[in-house]
Amino acid sequence: MNSGDIDFVKGQVAAHWGRRAPGFDEGFGHSIRTPAERAAWDRIFDLVLPGHRPLDALDAGCGTGFLSFELAARGHRVTGVDFAPAMLAEARRKATERAVSVRFEEADAEHLPFPAASFDLAISRHVLWTLPHPEAAIDEWLRVLRPGGRLVVADGQFDPNFLVEPSQNARTSDEYATIGDRLPFLGGRPREEIEALFKAHGLIGIGSDPVLDLVEAQAQRMVEEGRERQTRRRYVVWGDVAR
Repeated sequence: MNSGDIDFVKGQVAAHWGRRAPGFDEGFGHSIRTPAERAAWDRIFDLVLPGHRPLDALDAGCGTGFLSFELAARGHRVTGVDFAPAMLAEARRKATERAVSVRFEEADAEHLPFPAASFDLAISRHVLWTLPHPEAAIDEWLRVLRPGGRLVVADGQFDPNFLVEPSQNARTSDEYATIGDRLPFLGGRPREEIEALFKAHGLIGIGSDPVLDLVEAQAQRMVEEGRERQTRRRYVVWGDVAR
């Protein structure tokens, strides 16, 4: 893929998420609305966050700041990056509204503007499938981690039978229709494949979890909101940089 193709792909991605930004948090799964969802996310963060000290944390592909605000609430120093300006504008609005100190910067998750060894934690949520070079992004996230730092990826595998509101379905949008064949992880990847990628990229202490409690909490929320009960394959994978 030449530089012109890459620019076009990334332009389409940014355009899609920029268009979605104003109502993004209203989309299903983009917020925590029930006690069961809260309990599931609390368990996930307890599972993946290393130690009990404040961390310099990078939220790669932060969107409107879901992970950033969760990390900040736990006392971590957070930098969120995204290359959709409208997403960042929404994240900054929320930070001001909530009086939360998070640094949000416009940046490409595959080419970060930070020196090596800048962070203790790099985390992403449903980002790898949007990238034309997901493995290069992993290398970049590892570059900015300190020795002993941790990479965490929360993701899933797309089920074509899962019913999504058309306005919330990126994969069938006009923007993605033109670039889907240039996104290697479109549709997601199995948890085992992400574990293998982490190992291939030199991480140690690799672990994963199928987040079944979150899957169940979201399915139950669908029922409570009068929707058809559905489940999606989701997971979290983590690994550490050698000291």
